[in-house]
Amino acid sequence: MKTRLTTLLGIQYPIIQGAMAWTSDANLAAAVSNGGGAGIIAAGGRTSEWVRDEIRKAKALTDKPFGVNVMLMAQNAAEIVEIVCEEKVAFVTLGAGNPVPHIPTLKAAGVKVIPVVPNVKLADRIEKAGADAIIIEGMEGGGHIGTQTTMALMSNVLAVQHSIPVIVAGGISDGRAIAAALLMGADGVQIGSRFILTTECPTHPAAKEAILKATDTDSAVTGFSRGSAVRCLKNDFTDEFLALERAGAPQAELDKLATGTNRMGAVEGDLKRGAVLVGQSLNVLKDILPCKEVIERLISEAKETLAKAKDIEL
Repeated sequence: MKTRLTTLLGIQYPIIQGAMAWTSDANLAAAVSNGGGAGIIAAGGRTSEWVRDEIRKAKALTDKPFGVNVMLMAQNAAEIVEIVCEEKVAFVTLGAGNPVPHIPTLKAAGVKVIPVVPNVKLADRIEKAGADAIIIEGMEGGGHIGTQTTMALMSNVLAVQHSIPVIVAGGISDGRAIAAALLMGADGVQIGSRFILTTECPTHPAAKEAILKATDTDSAVTGFSRGSAVRCLKNDFTDEFLALERAGAPQAELDKLATGTNRMGAVEGDLKRGAVLVGQSLNVLKDILPCKEVIERLISEAKETLAKAKDIEL
């Protein structure tokens, strides 16, 4: 399957693995890349030394391209960008801040730059600033989300031809969704939740089991009214947070309640007080497989769906 994204990154399939905090490490990234996609190491919340070590581990595990996600609001973001350049990582995805100042530095080092954008205005700005591709991410995804749905973003952003590849994210959990994005004019997709349910993913088994058991109404969005929305599975933590949010609690109180919950969910497997970040397309997440098998299934489903589309009488 060839698109502008596969050509840009030198990968077999137009699939980028989402950057999931405490989950997207060297082992997962390398497994995705070895399976024909593009794996990503998530630097959010990590030390600079950890990021460098994981990059080197990934290089030992794969000779395929992989990337690093940089949360630009992190205090060590500039240092991580420097490490990415020194280690000659194939590409970076950038979010939670302004990527424009970092684009010249990264491109000068031969690192391809793929920022995450939430709307048309920023997509146009980032394209003009020299990015190599952009990711448009809808609110159906897990973790930090924007205010537009994936369908709305695709309708708005893909309405015009872009000079760089456009990658769609947010609720992409099976091959049918990949086909839908490609039919809308996207060059590829970014997938997070489906890769949580892989044998190579270090997410706690209890959190994986909770995702397997979840249905379409089992996710909640905290912080939406405060402009810092996060999607995760419903539990005691989300119930308490949303009650406080609706009651108008001070932001400092909400921040204190949420601090550390991502690690509690993903690493410690605390299903009551931790946050299990996962997207809204839950009913198709029903098994745990090696990354290679997941990717093969995704591509098979996408090809089957695209073939069916050709049979529609016009």
